[in-house]
Amino acid sequence: MTSLPLTIRQELPGDAAAIERLHERAFGPGRYARTASRLREGAPHDPALSFASHVGTFLVGSVRVTPILAGGGPGLMLGPLTVDPAFEGRGIGAALMNASIEAARQHGHELILLVGDAPYYARFGFKPVKSGHLILPGPADPGRFLALELKDGVLAQRNGAVAALR
Repeated sequence: MTSLPLTIRQELPGDAAAIERLHERAFGPGRYARTASRLREGAPHDPALSFASHVGTFLVGSVRVTPILAGGGPGLMLGPLTVDPAFEGRGIGAALMNASIEAARQHGHELILLVGDAPYYARFGFKPVKSGHLILPGPADPGRFLALELKDGVLAQRNGAVAALR
């Protein structure tokens, strides 16, 4: 039996349809009602910070990163991070996260936010945002609103609304 290699590369325009199908399978139609999705709505993700994973020619994972305004300064909103259920538990999500975080560092970004599972994202350095410090444009479980400082102390300098950068 032949083993196909896993590749991770920046997302290309030709990946969009397959990524949308992957999001549909993973999150269903209710994904559009989530606060993080509404924040990204109408604001394009940054292809230089967004990655796709393939096994052969089959798309098995994706992470997108969207520029935002966070408490009066620039930031990034990570998500969705999606791995095809048939390929979960193989480190694909972690590899996508590491690629995206490293790209954000290399491009000089200071802050990444996301709404997600705190125990999963803690291994990448994400910590809960102090309640009331940054305010999302809709409801979210405060324990799932997380931040990663790429520049020490930047989160303490930010206060107020998180909004799409249009």
